[in-house]
Amino acid sequence: MSEKPLKIAVIAGEVSGDLLGADLIAALKQRHAGRVDVIGVGGEALAGQGLQSLFDFSELSIMGITQVLSKLPRLIKLISVTSDAIIAAKPDLLLIVDSPDFTHRVAKRVRKALPDLPVVNYVCPSVWAWKEYRAKAMLPYVDEVLAVLPFEPQVMERLGGPKTHFIGHRLTTHAEILRVREARKARSVRAVGDERTILLLPGSRGAEITQLLPVFGAAMEEYVARNGKTRFVLPTVPRQEARVRGMTASWALRPEILLGDEAKWKAFEEADAAIAASGTVILELALAYVPVVSTYKGDWIIRMMANRIKVWTGALPNLIADYAIVPEYFNDVLRPASLVRWAERLSSNTPQRATMLSGYDDVWNRLQTDLPAGEAGADLVLSLLARRGRL
Repeated sequence: MSEKPLKIAVIAGEVSGDLLGADLIAALKQRHAGRVDVIGVGGEALAGQGLQSLFDFSELSIMGITQVLSKLPRLIKLISVTSDAIIAAKPDLLLIVDSPDFTHRVAKRVRKALPDLPVVNYVCPSVWAWKEYRAKAMLPYVDEVLAVLPFEPQVMERLGGPKTHFIGHRLTTHAEILRVREARKARSVRAVGDERTILLLPGSRGAEITQLLPVFGAAMEEYVARNGKTRFVLPTVPRQEARVRGMTASWALRPEILLGDEAKWKAFEEADAAIAASGTVILELALAYVPVVSTYKGDWIIRMMANRIKVWTGALPNLIADYAIVPEYFNDVLRPASLVRWAERLSSNTPQRATMLSGYDDVWNRLQTDLPAGEAGADLVLSLLARRGRL
């Protein structure tokens, strides 16, 4: 086994990407006999693997075309700063994790300056949803793709993109999800008349929260008017706490605002149903066995471009199972009354709840792999490095 030191450049622009990248780097360190140094951009998880981020990666946590346009000068500067730092460091491999609007632009610049540098893209861009041409466009600057959804290798092959491997999803081995899943499968549905707990998850981005939280507030009021006393819990991240508290301060009915992972997973365990922003959290809820209705509000430019979106659903459990499991409400059809009625059905012993939980089992089965995602990804990275003579 080679003991050659490795220098890995990593760029992760979201919390989920930071966790994915950290898992892979941790597995790489276990599998490689030599030292593994990390440079690039990331958050707390990658910092735990020795990364000193070039800048605060929360600057990349933006949503919607209007936000991108408003921050375009800063984003262009960060692309240049990141590219120049990686080019100067001359790493053995570049790992770009999700956030394609930023990470792919960096990868293009780096590949132009370092044409022999292996580049791995972790989390396949959603070419199956829109802009299918992006798959083939990746060929000049991405060598291999590590996919977290089982249908993506076939899609990338059909579209002529880089070699793509399904390595599984880190959430299937997440200790808290496994614990909550088993606890929820062992519990019974609350009896008619018992007080319910409804979990509210309006997202972790400011734009999401601003758009969705007023709708959630109206749904809370209607739910209580129809069903009586109800407990509403809303986990949020520290950087959004002030926003959430400020938006809910004047409400007659306020949710319990929770901070920290421990509180979040306790809320997952205790909830009878959830109303959540579309995204990775919908998959977290599905794997943890929490019935949910998915919501989304796009900015005005996204709404104008809606006819270009090819995918039939935005909910990850639906995409993975290839049939409708989680109900979804977008933009103008997102109304409090719809969310209330789904929350009622999903928090009680109903056919709708039973059907959703059965679908969750299908999702779980389709995501199973021989190795945890980080370990499988590390093996593929080492294989690519060996083929390129960098070990």
